[in-house]
Amino acid sequence: MVAYQLSEVEEVLLRQAVRTADHVADLDAALAAEGLLVAGRDGVPRPHAALVEVRQQRLALTRMLAALRLPVEDSSARTQRRGVYGLGTVS
Repeated sequence: MVAYQLSEVEEVLLRQAVRTADHVADLDAALAAEGLLVAGRDGVPRPHAALVEVRQQRLALTRMLAALRLPVEDSSARTQRRGVYGLGTVS
């Protein structure tokens, strides 16, 4: 395991990524308990509202982790060098 020094901005981003991962886990648990479909006002099954939110949270988490640009232990893996839309660059 390699030690990695985070800047102040990266630490904030990492904390937010951890919180987002916790939200994703909570949403996954709610979906597992309540099901993917719920009855709408008219009784017709509709997708659970948490489906949209978990998708958005996963996308946000992916972007935050990509913005951190942490080194990969596998030397054959390519590292992403472009910025992440909406996050700017983290130095």
